[in-house]
Amino acid sequence: MSAIEDFLKEHRIEEVECLVPDMAGIARGKILPAQKFIQGMHKNGLRIPEAIFVQTVTGSYPVDDGVINPATSDVYLKPDPETIRLVPWYPEPTAQVICDAYYFDGTPVPFACRQVLKRVVELFEARQWTPITAVELEFYLVERNEDPDYPLRPPIGRSGRRETSRQAYGVDAVNEFDPMFEEIYDFCEASRIDIDTLSHEAGAAQMEMNFNHGPALEQADQAFLFKRTVREAGLRHQLYATFMSKPMQGEPGSSMHIHQSVLDAAGRNVFANRNGRDSRAFQAYIAGLQKHLPAAMPLFAPNVNSYRRLMPDTDAPINTHWGYDNRTVGLRVPQAEAAARRVENRVPGADANPYLAIAGSLACGYLGMTQNLKPRPPIEGSAYRLAHTLPRTLYDALNRFSSSRNLKNVLGESFVDAVWAVKQAELEAYQQVISSWEREHLLLNV
Repeated sequence: MSAIEDFLKEHRIEEVECLVPDMAGIARGKILPAQKFIQGMHKNGLRIPEAIFVQTVTGSYPVDDGVINPATSDVYLKPDPETIRLVPWYPEPTAQVICDAYYFDGTPVPFACRQVLKRVVELFEARQWTPITAVELEFYLVERNEDPDYPLRPPIGRSGRRETSRQAYGVDAVNEFDPMFEEIYDFCEASRIDIDTLSHEAGAAQMEMNFNHGPALEQADQAFLFKRTVREAGLRHQLYATFMSKPMQGEPGSSMHIHQSVLDAAGRNVFANRNGRDSRAFQAYIAGLQKHLPAAMPLFAPNVNSYRRLMPDTDAPINTHWGYDNRTVGLRVPQAEAAARRVENRVPGADANPYLAIAGSLACGYLGMTQNLKPRPPIEGSAYRLAHTLPRTLYDALNRFSSSRNLKNVLGESFVDAVWAVKQAELEAYQQVISSWEREHLLLNV
């Protein structure tokens, strides 16, 4: 751990934020003085309740879930030296570091989401494969909203007006919020978040940020930290940045597209053969996504709101068809030279936990490659004319997920059980809420 101590000394760090992502992708952990952090790091003293890994998005816990052992209270956090970086928005020198969670016998917590992704990557590595990913993450800028009963509205930009029409790829529309984006770029540079292209998406004040490709775990870490960074920048400019999948009625939802390729031991892309054409491995990877992705949907669409995005003709897929440079399919193959041959999974929403979405996508592709599956033919034209084969609700998705022996083998049975318990608890909480639509249309009419 000398690298961490050297970093703290070099930057004269006063406090350290120990971060661990929970199932929803929320940053949990502890904030410690630097010296106390160093002491705890060497003595397994950075402890946290094991139950936070099955905490619901509402802050509660599943009842009698059978996942957490009531006799086990704490686990310890082990900081990953590769993830330590500055927190650029604090006036005092502060560091943040992402941690892995372990039991006191040294075994990792199997339903900690970072460990789930590590498990999948290790399966690839056992076959001398290295998965490479790149994330495209969409989000909305919205006016501050302190009452959840009121709909969200686009914020007012530098012109003094709010967007009322769609400005896809509008440069001036992005420039409306230049001060905030300049701060986001500064924050990302200071905290080593490797972002690339910024563009305006189809929705009112909807933006997209692309990341440069890299190893899967590194991409997930960066997406996790990026969400936190953008939300903080938004608050500093008196607006909200939301990664909710479908935050506004009548506007398209926000996605987290995941580009994927696989390298062999020599660093060659196994998705292209020697003459530059699609390889058998590439075909099998796509086939794995086609077959297993519907069962993995709780990792790509984890909330009740997620399924409002997956509707026809809304810039979101409804099935697992694939095609070349076709943005209506669930699995798009962009035009690229052989070394950059990849498949883009367009199903995940921006609300997905990046660790779990990447793990789920890689798991499906891995199953395809190891089971030597064959894909259906690629389609041309709109995939919206074809059947809606993705789950339409979280209820349906959870049933498929918990019944998939293949996914349990790759992701871990205890993790699948934990997802089922947490999401069932969230569904039960949601069912107790009476919506404004019900009051408007049912109160005096039925």
